[in-house]
Amino acid sequence: MSRTYDALVLGDYCLDLVFTGLPKLPELGVEVVASGFDYLPGGGGYTCAVALARLGLKVGWAVDFGDDPMSAFVRRRAIEEGLKAALFVDHARPLRRITVAASFPEDRAFLAFYDPDPPVPAAVRALATTSPRLVFVPGVYHGPLLLPARALMRLRGVTLVMDGNSTEDTHLGVASVCQAIGAADLFLPNALEARRLTGEADLARAMARLLELCPLVVIKDGTHGAWACARGSAMVHAPAIEVEPLDTTGSGDAFDAGFLAAWLERKPLETCLAWGNIVGGLSTLGPGGTAVRTTRRDVESRLRAVRPG
Repeated sequence: MSRTYDALVLGDYCLDLVFTGLPKLPELGVEVVASGFDYLPGGGGYTCAVALARLGLKVGWAVDFGDDPMSAFVRRRAIEEGLKAALFVDHARPLRRITVAASFPEDRAFLAFYDPDPPVPAAVRALATTSPRLVFVPGVYHGPLLLPARALMRLRGVTLVMDGNSTEDTHLGVASVCQAIGAADLFLPNALEARRLTGEADLARAMARLLELCPLVVIKDGTHGAWACARGSAMVHAPAIEVEPLDTTGSGDAFDAGFLAAWLERKPLETCLAWGNIVGGLSTLGPGGTAVRTTRRDVESRLRAVRPG
């Protein structure tokens, strides 16, 4: 089976309603007026797939859409971004996925609604019919399809990459969570997720715990940059780029795309972190994770500016 895609991205779409310039968090009985607003496609699958495609990779996105206006809007935008519809699955019912983000420069709060998932998601069909270089899962998936999917990927020599996005009750005390992280070849949590998953306040100790399960771990730490460590090697760090963020929604998924674009070219870990920091950092200059378009030329220009010659 030919490797049609550099990366197969799994994961749902989301329509993000992003409120910025808020004087404070919303509270009951009080109207809080934002000075900025936008609505745009989002979700870990969309954001990472689009960011990878802008960096020049061949990307397949396995996603389910409904017959509702939200699905139609995101589907159209995905195609405009160059993502092919070959792995899209359309359903004759609403499949609405919406997130309202109250966004502040340092963090954001969410309100979300999701229609029930299809019994057989688009990811299953895509895994059965493609053999990409890597599969990206935009969160800690520890459901019943994990082990058969992982067995199929190993048979085909496909790398499994998993982001750390997860719920508050996801931690290493749950056997299926350990199994999921242990199935990944590369795990990319942010600092908050790494601490919650492991119960360790110290990032170095959290990294060590995760390395017991996964051979390569990257921890995204916002303005503190990012850390990476391969099992048996020293931890490396790359500083964040200096930006004045408007909205951090989707920046972690954008980081993932930057890191993976460099990693697939077998660049050193420190360089991969720098790519992730640039793509993720620049994404915060606009609402959502994809309003700012970052190309390979943009990343290389930034790298030359800090590493002349």
